[in-house]
Amino acid sequence: MSTPVPSNQHPTPATSSDVIVPPSFEEQLHKFWKNYANPIYTLCVIVLVAIIGKGGYDMYVTSQENQVGADYTAASTSEKLKAFAAAHSGHQLAGVAKLRLADEAYVAGNFTQAALDYQAAVDRLKTGPFAGRARLGCAMAKLQAGQTAEGENQLKQLANDDKQMKAVRAEAAYQLASQAAAAGRNDDALKFLDQVMTVEQGGTWAQRAMMLRSTLPVPTAINLPAKP
Repeated sequence: MSTPVPSNQHPTPATSSDVIVPPSFEEQLHKFWKNYANPIYTLCVIVLVAIIGKGGYDMYVTSQENQVGADYTAASTSEKLKAFAAAHSGHQLAGVAKLRLADEAYVAGNFTQAALDYQAAVDRLKTGPFAGRARLGCAMAKLQAGQTAEGENQLKQLANDDKQMKAVRAEAAYQLASQAAAAGRNDDALKFLDQVMTVEQGGTWAQRAMMLRSTLPVPTAINLPAKP
């Protein structure tokens, strides 16, 4: 039986050159910065330019809006309103300017021009309370200009459009009732008056509808034959 080789009970200690010392945080940071400094600089510049660009754009838009508002405020005459609408045709305030011009033409009895200006206001305003009023004005101007069928058709569209303000819908229905009553179409007049009351109960147009109804003849009751 062979004698086992005794283990070394006292190993030779490792020298300092054999120990792996991890790099310090400062050394790691220096190495990272050395490798990625340029990309980081580039990214910072891009972000900074984007921030400055966004801020500059916002300032530009604000200044432009302020200038357009100032130009609109300065448009105190019809000619200036026309010039403003032409210079800022893509802006909603141009629609408001056209609406004012249409009102002026309507009051002056120039219904054909009023209808054109009201339509121009509609095209610029698209939606909202001013757009609804412009549509109503356009329909009324066409009625006054003798375009009865087209005007009444536009009024019906407004009266049945639940996206419009109640006051606009009620006035459209009332104007239809008034037109029908003037033409002796009492059944149509009563139908539109009922629509006014449905759309705007207790409002101004509902009160006018009640007054108009009181001037119409009472519908004749239909006497059905008695059952045998």
